Amino acid sequence: MHFEGDQTIHAPRQTVWDFLMNPDNVASCAPGFQSMQTIDEDHYKPTLAVGVGAVKATFTLDVTISERDAPTHAAVLAHGMAAGSAVDMRSGMDLSPEPDTPDATHLHWVADVTVSGTLASMGARLMEGTAHKLTNRFFDCLRQKLEASPSGQAAGAGEPAPAT
Repeated sequence: MHFEGDQTIHAPRQTVWDFLMNPDNVASCAPGFQSMQTIDEDHYKPTLAVGVGAVKATFTLDVTISERDAPTHAAVLAHGMAAGSAVDMRSGMDLSPEPDTPDATHLHWVADVTVSGTLASMGARLMEGTAHKLTNRFFDCLRQKLEASPSGQAAGAGEPAPAT
């Protein structure tokens, strides 16, 4: 599945970049987030619970930041396994100043996701709709956290995500 989109975030580009380069911040907006293991600056292992229709799975992902060009571009590779299912993802984001809005950032993102196994076969009809819904929830949370403070400092930036 291929996904892409554009977001306007009413915060300076460096603030958005700093927030997105902190895995705990990103995890705090990830639907189904359960826990995070940090291996090093570019390697993380988050655990997420996802459901497509009646099919539920808990994935531990092996996530690597494969490209980093601060504060404009990053790319990520991820692979995860759950009982009877697997997921592979390649994603990227580009940040640029929003031309007509001072202190706003334009975020363009792309993601190519391959799901196999039980989750794919049993939830195939619902998978794309579920992915869009979860993506919208993620970006709503991201905007809420980054736009919460009038000073432009991200609310919760630099704080660890709560373990659930």
